[in-house]
Amino acid sequence: MATLDMAESRTVSKQAISPDIFAHFVLRTSDLPALRAWYQTVLNARIVHDNGTICFLTYDEEHHRLALINVPGLHAPDAETWGLAHVAYAYRTLGDLLSTYKRLRDEGIVPVRPINHGPTVSMYYRDPDGNAVELQVDAYKTKEEAAAFFDTPEFRENPIGVLFDPEDLLRRYEAGESEASLVRRPKGQAERPMGASR
Repeated sequence: MATLDMAESRTVSKQAISPDIFAHFVLRTSDLPALRAWYQTVLNARIVHDNGTICFLTYDEEHHRLALINVPGLHAPDAETWGLAHVAYAYRTLGDLLSTYKRLRDEGIVPVRPINHGPTVSMYYRDPDGNAVELQVDAYKTKEEAAAFFDTPEFRENPIGVLFDPEDLLRRYEAGESEASLVRRPKGQAERPMGASR
């Protein structure tokens, strides 16, 4: 008769515990090949498993960061539908973000909304099904500095940000302008949240 491997008893409390990491998200699609190719290109992701009904992809050591489920006959989302507004991926440096912008631009994938939020410099894209994907870099050296920006008069006056020209930002970066200058939010007209009606 097998014996159970027992440790000393323990108690699970109801203490509030935040998740350790954001693990993955899952999208339903009726065009698996197009969505799979787009995320492989944009995230530099590799396929972990794909059986034609479900496809798992990752770009790091996590077993999967994204799953795509093939469901025939779905209709496209629109701005009048509630739900997820976008997902965001962060890069380590402005150079990494601009390198990704340049690579994707040359593949015909361009941002629909480049915006300097203040805490981040962000470029929003639409995947083939219309889902919004934000690629961003922090504008501050520490998370504490970025969080402090949320408590400034500048942020209270404009909590969304200011649009910018990614080609201009790329040109200035390649010309040697300092990153501190490039990530600083410019003065400009406040924007509305992406997807909000004008």
